[in-house]
Amino acid sequence: MRRIAPTRRALIGGTAGLAAGALGARRALAVASVPEAATLLAPGPEDGAAAGFAARAAQGLARGLVQAAALRVTVVGGPDGITAANRFAAATAPDGRALLVLPGQATHALLVGDSRARFEPRHWPALAVSLGPAILAGRGALAGAAPLRLALPGPGAPEAAALLALDLAGRPAQPATLPAGMPPEAAVQHGLADALVLSGAGVLPRAAALGLTPWFAFDAPGLPRDADLAGLPGLGELVPDPPQPHLLHALRAAGAALRCRAVLVLPALTSADQVAIWRGAAQRWTEAEPEAQETGTRRAGPGEAAATLGTLCPASDAALAYREWLLRRLGWQAA
Repeated sequence: MRRIAPTRRALIGGTAGLAAGALGARRALAVASVPEAATLLAPGPEDGAAAGFAARAAQGLARGLVQAAALRVTVVGGPDGITAANRFAAATAPDGRALLVLPGQATHALLVGDSRARFEPRHWPALAVSLGPAILAGRGALAGAAPLRLALPGPGAPEAAALLALDLAGRPAQPATLPAGMPPEAAVQHGLADALVLSGAGVLPRAAALGLTPWFAFDAPGLPRDADLAGLPGLGELVPDPPQPHLLHALRAAGAALRCRAVLVLPALTSADQVAIWRGAAQRWTEAEPEAQETGTRRAGPGEAAATLGTLCPASDAALAYREWLLRRLGWQAA
């Protein structure tokens, strides 16, 4: 019996059918993998910035998912995010049903060795990030021989990174620790300090109102600069090649903590298909709404979120170098 060879049209049709079948199977798998409900764990208070970001994330992600899902926000602990992160790390299953809003302040607690922080975010898949500007501003020019006084809320605050930046740049400076409850702007206005870190909305107008010159911006290599700060030097220009590279990594981590309002993450060991689903939803949300409702912040999707989380969590050598510097320079170590 003679065999009849398939025609070219039949071959093409068969290949197209296989491809369509595979695409349909992938879509079916994606739909099947979307959880019916998920919880976004956020630091308090309920009317705080993190909870607000979580509420907007829940709405945006719900619109970006390939299938309808109920997303609700649960507020836990205080604004530093440590309590929320501890609970997320200890009691969350990697099934795609729980997400965490992680503020930069929580990762800074890890950096300085705060014993309350009992979580490890390095392997948490990042979905989205909310970022704001942070600068160091002072009287006159940055160059100078006389030691300047830098306003510090406390030695364990992320603002201490500015003192480390000045040390690495060879600029004489001394910390001006503020009385309890006094904002850094008031310290400058009352002549108790010559320089301070400004972060959040309107950093350049706020510096001008104090009669200060913006000196440099806290940035991270390979990530977009804040558009309003494009003319300012970054950390890489201020400290291009320090003799202690571990301290530069720590400096970038503390600087990222100043800029990072929140990173939205999944638990470690979440399956690849679940991560892909949530990252796709986050990408669609951040592309549709790149301008955050929070004044002075912007949103970015999974790529920049992952890079930011990597900057926030440097290697243990960098964390150790920073803790030793805090002890040597400011006589402080975390409890």
